[in-house]
Amino acid sequence: MTAATEGLSLNQATTRHWATAEVIRGCAEAGIGGIGLWRDAVEQLGTARLARLVRAAGLTVTSLCRGGFFTAADAPGRAAALADNRRAIEQAAEVGAPVLALVCGGLPPGGRDLPVARQQVTDGIAALVPQAESCGVRLAIEPLHPMFCADRSVVSSVAQAAALAAPFPPAQVGIMVDSYHVWWDPAVAESIVAAGPRIAGYQVSDWVSPLTGDVLMARGHIGDGCIDFAALGGALRAAGYQGWTEVEIFNERVWATPGPETLRTVVERYRRYLAGPAPG
Repeated sequence: MTAATEGLSLNQATTRHWATAEVIRGCAEAGIGGIGLWRDAVEQLGTARLARLVRAAGLTVTSLCRGGFFTAADAPGRAAALADNRRAIEQAAEVGAPVLALVCGGLPPGGRDLPVARQQVTDGIAALVPQAESCGVRLAIEPLHPMFCADRSVVSSVAQAAALAAPFPPAQVGIMVDSYHVWWDPAVAESIVAAGPRIAGYQVSDWVSPLTGDVLMARGHIGDGCIDFAALGGALRAAGYQGWTEVEIFNERVWATPGPETLRTVVERYRRYLAGPAPG
């Protein structure tokens, strides 16, 4: 890791078609010091082997994606979701991830009652906190853009996430700020500043306009779209956040690009638009 890439982490979703061992090696060669892991990689390689690979490369695990999806149409569905989240907490602890990102879940199939769905999220998080605390894993609620409210997350803003987290100490339940999902919010800057120590992570990709195709897969490299990263970065600094900046891009064209080329672009864009203080 060089001074110009201090604080940069690669979420492995950005290079989805690259084998995990290659991603780890590529990050080390590119001077990227952090990596955000996904549970499919954890389950494929096993936590012990994956942790060894990361350590041997000199990388820091910055997050594990993902837990959440608490909402379900019936009690057995909610119980299954909790069981899966408990396993995710164990996996995060075993691979050394300090943060488990939570995508909270949308409306249950056929459902229309948003307050009920949000209460299920509230109950799910509360049920997980004791185990997460004992494992040394911080739960990070990730608000998603409102267009995903029906099917992926009934939590759409930093302020909503902060309200969900409020009953718990910041070291137990925080917020994952994802630029793609929160940039639109007119209150995002003040919400981030107000959240302060609740900010548990910062994931970045750009909003490329006009959107085409699947909106989940439309994220761009930093600088390819319309997000004001200077403003978001200023709000995060004002909130006291000194952690990693994790590049997470879902885009088939990016995935089809050779891994080393993607990493070169990630590093160049980070240096140009995002480089700041090293993580604390």
